Amino acid sequence: MDELVERVDAEDRVLGVVSRRDAVREGWLHRVAVTVCRDGRGRYLVHRRAEHLSRFPGHWELGVGGAAAVGESYEQAAAREFAEELGVRAAVRLRFTFLNRSGLSPHRLGVCDAVLSHALTPDPAEVAAHTWLTGPELRRALRQWTFTPDSRAVFARYRGDASAEERPSRGSAERGGGSEPDGHAAPSPPDA
Repeated sequence: MDELVERVDAEDRVLGVVSRRDAVREGWLHRVAVTVCRDGRGRYLVHRRAEHLSRFPGHWELGVGGAAAVGESYEQAAAREFAEELGVRAAVRLRFTFLNRSGLSPHRLGVCDAVLSHALTPDPAEVAAHTWLTGPELRRALRQWTFTPDSRAVFARYRGDASAEERPSRGSAERGGGSEPDGHAAPSPPDA
């Protein structure tokens, strides 16, 4: 059975309950929550989605998350998804929401954050690989690795630089680091 979600309007008011499959197929707004995770050194967690997933298989992703179930707040959905995908619990805090038109269908995206101080045990059915990147490393990786469509928008808003999401990508090679015009090499994605 397909998961049920709340169809919402542009102001995030609930219009009714629909299946997620129908929401995506019809382009109906629904709620999705992600967590941007950082460690004690301020590095960002990025992970590569498992190859068999129906949505963006093998793509790198900044936010850990998924669709909010009926009656769930953004924080509740983010915390649930975080525990399911990474095998740890963390206190999440809602930072902001926005109307996200990237990806398979438009949705209201709630971006939470969390600081993680202990080891992860990712679910291999969801996460093929993960690594921690500094802010400059993540900026380079967003231009050079294949990320989910919303990762750039999430990072730009999270860092308070909305203009960054409008810049075109310079490439999307998933393997290999390459160099930026400033001569700094981007980190290579870890092998799964």
